[in-house]
Amino acid sequence: MTLGEIQNEMTLFSPLTLRHKTLRNRIAFGAHTTNMAENGLPTQRHCAYYRERAIGGAAMIVVEPMPVHAAAVLTRGNFRHSDDSVIPHFRKVTEAIRENGSVAIQQLYHVGQHGDADNSFHANWSPSGLPSYHDSDGSHTMNEREIEETIDGFVQAARRCYEAGFDGVEVWAAYHSIVDQFWTPWSNRRDDKWGGSLENRTRFSREIISRIRALCGEDFIIGLSVSDEPDVDIMLSREAIAEIVDLHDRCQMVDYVTCGVGGYFDFYKLMPTFLYPEKMGTGLSRVLKDAVCHALVIAEAHIRTPENAATVLSEGDSDLVSLVRGQIADPHLVNKAKDNRPEDIRGCLSCNQMCWGRRSRDYWISCVINPSVGREWEWGGDRFMSAEIKKNILVVGGGPAGLEAARVAAEREHHVVLCEAGARLGGAYRLAGEQPRRGQIIDLMDWYERQLTKLGVEIRLNTYLDADEVIAFGANEVILATGSLPVNTGFQKALPQFDTLPGLENGNVFSPEEILSRQVRPGKRVIVLDEGGNWKGCGTAWKLAEDGHNVSIVTPDAMIGKELQRTAADFPLRKNLKQLGVKFVTESAVQKWTGSSAEVVSLLCGDRQVIKADALVIATVNMAFDDLACELEVRGITAYAIGDGVAPRQAAYAIYDGRKIAMEI
Repeated sequence: MTLGEIQNEMTLFSPLTLRHKTLRNRIAFGAHTTNMAENGLPTQRHCAYYRERAIGGAAMIVVEPMPVHAAAVLTRGNFRHSDDSVIPHFRKVTEAIRENGSVAIQQLYHVGQHGDADNSFHANWSPSGLPSYHDSDGSHTMNEREIEETIDGFVQAARRCYEAGFDGVEVWAAYHSIVDQFWTPWSNRRDDKWGGSLENRTRFSREIISRIRALCGEDFIIGLSVSDEPDVDIMLSREAIAEIVDLHDRCQMVDYVTCGVGGYFDFYKLMPTFLYPEKMGTGLSRVLKDAVCHALVIAEAHIRTPENAATVLSEGDSDLVSLVRGQIADPHLVNKAKDNRPEDIRGCLSCNQMCWGRRSRDYWISCVINPSVGREWEWGGDRFMSAEIKKNILVVGGGPAGLEAARVAAEREHHVVLCEAGARLGGAYRLAGEQPRRGQIIDLMDWYERQLTKLGVEIRLNTYLDADEVIAFGANEVILATGSLPVNTGFQKALPQFDTLPGLENGNVFSPEEILSRQVRPGKRVIVLDEGGNWKGCGTAWKLAEDGHNVSIVTPDAMIGKELQRTAADFPLRKNLKQLGVKFVTESAVQKWTGSSAEVVSLLCGDRQVIKADALVIATVNMAFDDLACELEVRGITAYAIGDGVAPRQAAYAIYDGRKIAMEI
């Protein structure tokens, strides 16, 4: 489905009845842990975050999961469990959502055997005492009293939601959570009334749902979240999940079912990166659509764009769709699509860097391409106030920092001129889009160009400015986003005693930038020295391997793609590299380069090996290209340096710098 057809796709924007509520369209903002709680309580950060997505047009917002018991606490930012003190704080959240036209739901969860004692300080509880796939702990087999205690935990959590003004709750039975653990024969080995037959294995969930209905009333929405793990033999098949959902649906126990992908056995699919295909949740949702009569079906998992959503609905794969990361990246995605402005949607990169990546480190979430995420309460979301004094602003550099600075300054009605030394916008970040499956970065650069043109920014390409030219420009404010450059000395953090790589003068040593821009064409055998453990080195190695080179990656880390663990991209990346024949040399450094081979030293034992190669590609930390900033400072000219021109970092921090300075000027 093309962008222009979205407005005409009535299914996507037609209303839908969900129990006693009318949803204004078919797009939900599904549950995900924002990790924003302070002392276990929702804050103004939550209120503003969800308000922005409600303003942006989401029909239903499922607020992040509430642990229902002490054994269920999973993150530092989880809400307080079993505590009525959360109720008045959640009222502010539900008011922010409902006042802006969205239905407010909260997810209720318990991870069962897959707990995290670092946060919960509680034994993991499960049907049959099997080990956690979240950490290295075991779990406790629940007795009858503990099962009843857990059921009541769900019910009392639902009561708190009702009293806080939520329209309903979503019972989490996905990812092999405690509900799913009772359903699944592999994890439910009980021989009492809670195990064995389908009737017994579903007793836990049916008791939870029926007691919530009895306590919260007929107008209270109850949803169920399930997930699909077709590549894991022990998990329930789609047909088995359909049978379980049908058992609940025949009694009209649930009003909707959300279909995700992945779980604790295949964690990498849980929030699929760009390494996975789009529209992943539709395999299960299609099966459930055929199985249920009463409940609505929501497809979730890598439904990234309105085009994806419209296709899923038009093909009858679900009744609604959940776009999570898409609405994190652009909270006004729904309204832009409805208003036939899909070209204005800032598309999610499916990179997981600042959403899942920050959550995995137990920080509150944000977004690489939208630094207002998590800061809506202090920055006003994606809505900009006009500047009191309109200024002429010169932005030097068209990488991510400069692009965001120019865009936001223009949004605030300043007159902006952007000068870029290269022939295209995007700087080194555009080159990252040349790596396999990373074309969404190119889409982002194109989005910036469209927005700058629409906002009247004057873009001057192939324009290198020196200090005299900046001064002569006569701008009221100068923003320097000059980026960074490869060091080109071969310095390795693993071997700090060498300022320069021994043998560098022998040649055939290149940077990832030179490879990706096709300035050089290395020979057949290539070594990639990767000190970052991220896409700079790994993505370049992947590109070289795809182009037919024999590639070896040398890294001081214990694993390839170490920094990509936080984004759940490391394992699927390594699988792709291995399939392409890439050789891994870990916990090692390049001791010497001859021009045709590298002497590689083990950091563990000092053993050396020689790897023959036609080229050495060095993916190490760049250095700031700050010559212009230094010269202007010497001459007493005030300028604002941002992004990699201050210190080389990842794109998220460059874009943040650009947004921040443009809002302050």
